[in-house]
Amino acid sequence: MDISIDFLEKKSRWVRRQIVEMIFNAKKGHIGGALSCTDILVSLFYGGIIRYDAKNPSWPERDRFIMSKGHSGIALYAILADLGFFPLSELATFCKNGSMLGGHPDRNIPGIEADSGSLGQGLGIGAGLSLCAKLDSRKYKTVVLLGDGECYEGSVWEAAMFASHHQLDNLVAVIDRNQQCVTDFTEDCVRLEPLIDKWSAFGWEVTSIDGHSYKDILHALNDSRVDGREKPLAIVAHTTKGKGISFMERQLRWHHGVPTMDELETARKELDVDLCEIVVEEGKK
Repeated sequence: MDISIDFLEKKSRWVRRQIVEMIFNAKKGHIGGALSCTDILVSLFYGGIIRYDAKNPSWPERDRFIMSKGHSGIALYAILADLGFFPLSELATFCKNGSMLGGHPDRNIPGIEADSGSLGQGLGIGAGLSLCAKLDSRKYKTVVLLGDGECYEGSVWEAAMFASHHQLDNLVAVIDRNQQCVTDFTEDCVRLEPLIDKWSAFGWEVTSIDGHSYKDILHALNDSRVDGREKPLAIVAHTTKGKGISFMERQLRWHHGVPTMDELETARKELDVDLCEIVVEEGKK
């Protein structure tokens, strides 16, 4: 697909705008990590990487995407709505009584492959899907997005061993390396470095990228579709928590949090948003 960087940048600003508005309206939500992984998600879904059919979410030949860091699922909700998996108007119901859009993704939401939010489970699910694809001679890929703090979970490394043992070359793990977890900076909490060496030691092919560079992201993800590898691929994407909103960037208090009205207006201005522009309309796509 011939997708321009300008298009992806504008789409990322739109997604970040929805994240801030949804959290402000719901008065709850994990905002920092959703903002850090936005460019990765936009590249996956708008950059021709993930094969999907919004009108038929269970299309057998679709690629599987697992949002293992489920607390950041709000970013994925905005994308799925924009792509037509469900009406854009649903975004206004986020975390409200009766909404299908809860704080963590589940399979009642069109386009969601697995319930997530209990950290450390997504890579195991992805490895299972990848093994099934190989056993059934199916061509779909599985991409799993993990948080770097999530890599403290032992189950991540059990799944990593399993994937390398079975040579799951159809599996991609993208690590959102924003260097923060819920309580602290990762290297001050429990050091993850050398993270690349660790994934490599577990038998994975590993690449390190700028997680806000569409060129880097698309290059790494397109490489994952090239046949001939014998190992699963880990992409360590270096990002900034709270990316796109200056007063949130790399601030621990914005792991989760609700902006005040003044902070919301500042965020809107930084995202080039007219204060009267945010209106979610049924069928606006």
